[in-house]
Amino acid sequence: MFMNTEDIKVCVLRIEGTNCEDETYEAFKMLGASPEKVHLKQLTSSTASTLKRELDDYHLLVFPGGFSAGDYIRAGAIFAARMKSALAKDLEKFVDSGKPVLGICNGFQILVELGLLPTIGKTMSDFPQSALYTNDSARFECRPTYLRHDNRGKCLFTSEIPQGKVVMIPSAHAEGNLKFPLDKQNEYVDKLEENDQIVFRYVNPDGDEPAYPWCPNGSISQIAAICNSGGNVLGLMPHPERVVYRFQHPDWTRSKECPDGPGDGRAIFQSVLNNVKKSF
Repeated sequence: MFMNTEDIKVCVLRIEGTNCEDETYEAFKMLGASPEKVHLKQLTSSTASTLKRELDDYHLLVFPGGFSAGDYIRAGAIFAARMKSALAKDLEKFVDSGKPVLGICNGFQILVELGLLPTIGKTMSDFPQSALYTNDSARFECRPTYLRHDNRGKCLFTSEIPQGKVVMIPSAHAEGNLKFPLDKQNEYVDKLEENDQIVFRYVNPDGDEPAYPWCPNGSISQIAAICNSGGNVLGLMPHPERVVYRFQHPDWTRSKECPDGPGDGRAIFQSVLNNVKKSF
């Protein structure tokens, strides 16, 4: 028996510096789910009892984009350290139960710092297994980017997107350059390929291997998104919440498609909601 969409509780988690929580909240809301913008302090008991929340009460956890804690030390590092110090067991239990976790842009950086991605060998590593470095251009890149869906079916967030389809999802980041330990770069990429953990790669508008600016950061193997070995944790650098409607695409005035129709990012939110409905 499927649960109703409106019964799906989505925790859009934020701290100071998070700035994409509203768009992320609205993406889930317009699809009929029940999102809530939750401050980390509400999960760690550092607030009034009336504001307290329990992570396990939610079906889906989202780390939205922004510049959490000013991106001091490293992008996402402070948010991750605060959460891991207080909620490591709760977070690991959440993931092990099969509940989905989404990290967009700064959220991807947080998932890497938490050790939830790429998670080769365990649910949450003690130390980061990868890093999102400064873009090769050494500048903040804010531009339309084309992504090819390379996942073969594991990822809960892309089940509504055909394999090989190219979508336009805009990027806005300064540190999206995915790297692994220098002596194990190829080994990590091969393992991710084998485990079906590579979800999106940057491509040019023709769907081919990109040069700058179509790969805006220099990420290894042009990787734009990866999931964990269970397929329920996704880290994605571009911003799907910014293209949930067709009129949010840069070419919408030249397109014959309905402006109020679905944008390319909507399928990511719809996919995970459909999978939650079937699983809980």
